[in-house]
Amino acid sequence: MAVEGRMKCVKFLHYVFLLAFCACAIGLIAVGIGAQVVWSQTISQGATAGSVLPVVIIAVGAFLFLVAIVGCCGACKENYCLMVTFVIFLSLIVLVEVAAAIAGYVFRDKVMSEFDKDFQQKMKDYPKQNHTALILDGMQKGFNCCGAANYTDWEAIPLDPKGRVPDSCCVNVTQGCGINFNVKDIHTEGCVEKIGFWLRSKVLVIAAAALGIAFVEVLGIVLACCLVKSIQSGYEVM
Repeated sequence: MAVEGRMKCVKFLHYVFLLAFCACAIGLIAVGIGAQVVWSQTISQGATAGSVLPVVIIAVGAFLFLVAIVGCCGACKENYCLMVTFVIFLSLIVLVEVAAAIAGYVFRDKVMSEFDKDFQQKMKDYPKQNHTALILDGMQKGFNCCGAANYTDWEAIPLDPKGRVPDSCCVNVTQGCGINFNVKDIHTEGCVEKIGFWLRSKVLVIAAAALGIAFVEVLGIVLACCLVKSIQSGYEVM
């Protein structure tokens, strides 16, 4: 049976939206992986409210890609069951994305709290763990900051020689620049506020992107429902 008249246009638009869904799925997976990498480098205290979000994004992206394939097969074969399955699964994805966006907004402050505790723990481990030292040095150099609240936090850390700060705190990083430093030659702002603000802004961007994608998916659901109705009408005519 053929989908006639204006429904051919709906079918064409359905294919266009399916391509958009595939692009969104790949984008979600990429964003989720990127968020997971950043999170694992900054927060290392196991599963938290914020750390679950990247995993959800990756899972939704992978599932969306599979659902897009189902929708494509259903439209090509004009199969009623496949199209209904597509609509149901896509509706579930929209609900999950909206929930993830709300969770990202609700837990945006918790992200900073978790980062604050983890950063201070990393400072304590700095003298004895080379991997931790590399991570902290990378953060301090990348964000032009020093310590958790400010550079004086390093006074409580047993560095050798005593009273120094890591070289990564220096404005111009050179070997040993943190020893007998002059305050004007180092970054005095704390990393928690700077990086915490950056993390929260990324969470909000992800939440906004999820809502935007959900809006596109709602339009896709409407088109798919029109196609399902047309296919059902064809069966009834037969």
